[in-house]
Amino acid sequence: MALNCGIIGITNTGKTTLFNCISNTRAESSSFAFSSNKSNLGIINVPDPRLDKLSEIVQPKKTTQATVEIVDIPGLIKGSSHGEGIGNQFLGDIRNTDALIHVLRCFDDDQLPHVDGTVDPVRDMETIDLELQVKDLESVEKRMEKLEKAAKAGDKDAKKGLEVLGIYKDHLESFQSVRTARVGPSDKKYIDDLFLLTAKPVMYVCNVDEDSAVSGNAYVDRVRDALSGQDAEILVIAAGLESDIAELEDTGDRQAFLQDAGLMEPGVNRLVRSAYSLLNLISFFTTGPKEVRAWTTRRGSTAPQAAGTIHSDMGRGFIRAEVIKFQDYIDLGSESACRDAGKLAVEGKQYIVEDGDAIFVRFNV
Repeated sequence: MALNCGIIGITNTGKTTLFNCISNTRAESSSFAFSSNKSNLGIINVPDPRLDKLSEIVQPKKTTQATVEIVDIPGLIKGSSHGEGIGNQFLGDIRNTDALIHVLRCFDDDQLPHVDGTVDPVRDMETIDLELQVKDLESVEKRMEKLEKAAKAGDKDAKKGLEVLGIYKDHLESFQSVRTARVGPSDKKYIDDLFLLTAKPVMYVCNVDEDSAVSGNAYVDRVRDALSGQDAEILVIAAGLESDIAELEDTGDRQAFLQDAGLMEPGVNRLVRSAYSLLNLISFFTTGPKEVRAWTTRRGSTAPQAAGTIHSDMGRGFIRAEVIKFQDYIDLGSESACRDAGKLAVEGKQYIVEDGDAIFVRFNV
């Protein structure tokens, strides 16, 4: 699916190092601020133990993970929304993302100077938030100007739109992000086509030194305090350590490296799964001797919509879906056993696909 997460943050936070850990693309990282003049686009595979279990049962020739696009957006600084540094040109790249991964520098390194002179992740978070809020305020005010004429002419919907946009305007002027504004679900239609930067769901990644990879540090504690009371996910990841692990080709060596660091799994695996969830995506599976594959669809998708992610013809010519729940597949050990036990359900066009469903689509075009 054409859905993606954007990695944002102050310059020299380790964003690109993190991007290189999780993406199939390798981007150049540097200790120099503004050393990059373009965003980096990559594809991330979504780790899913369920896919591995299905492959163990089916023994296909090929196993394919679900994927999501990731965009590494060059670092921003104070004043980016007004053209400072080179950040202003990348605000458009942020606008095109579906969710944001905000990387915060939570480590000291004399060889990697902070653009503001000192390490302060809360200040950095507030700086980025302000830059995005400024751009959103501009967009809201422009839309309000357009609606004012229609409202004066008696257009009731335009009057309602002005009322809702006024709430967003006040919220932004109070240094708050659009995503936390108190408006009704139906009122959001007045900003849907503005693609506001602070309306996007966001998660925070505290990039720490190797010694803080397990339990975090004082910088992380400050971030948690600052975000207390908000519905915000915070992950602690040592991007430098993760980068070293990612370079190892042998699985055994990787596991030994993780154990030495006190980690159960690579932190980037948790990041990828969280990003997948942040985008409100689920996985369903197709199984067969040639391939066992995870597919991506929006949570709440109908069976024809999910089928369309496999191939547009399947969505268009959808007849029915034969569905086996993941746990039934694992417990009974095969598709035929599920069928014999009455655990294979035939579902129609109104069926809402659930996370982990194994689906065979019947279609005709």
